[in-house]
Amino acid sequence: LSDCLACDSCMTSEEGARIFQQNQKEFFRVLNLNKKCDTSKHKVLAVSICPQSLPYFAAKFNLSVNEAAKRLCGFLKSLGVHHVFDTTIAADFSILESQREFVQRYQRRNQEEHALPMFASACPG
Repeated sequence: LSDCLACDSCMTSEEGARIFQQNQKEFFRVLNLNKKCDTSKHKVLAVSICPQSLPYFAAKFNLSVNEAAKRLCGFLKSLGVHHVFDTTIAADFSILESQREFVQRYQRRNQEEHALPMFASACPG
């Protein structure tokens, strides 16, 4: 969240508060708590990996993108993370939704003054 440019107010303040709580300090606090208590009292930790980060790791460690994903997933699991998700499919859904909206706007361009242009971007944060 600290990298967010607040470019389109895409998050409500409630969502922002929840994301703000998901930081490195909180992550390691929960990992340490999970190590100290029995498994029935563990907090479930889930990590999402964006597709843009994997090529960075692959290049840095001279690996294929698939190998980098496997190793990063393995590393996170070795720390105590329960679930690791790849957000590629979420990015794909975002592109499909933008495409759908563009087609609708294009079809309404003669009836609606502000139907076009349409600006779309993935969040750079």
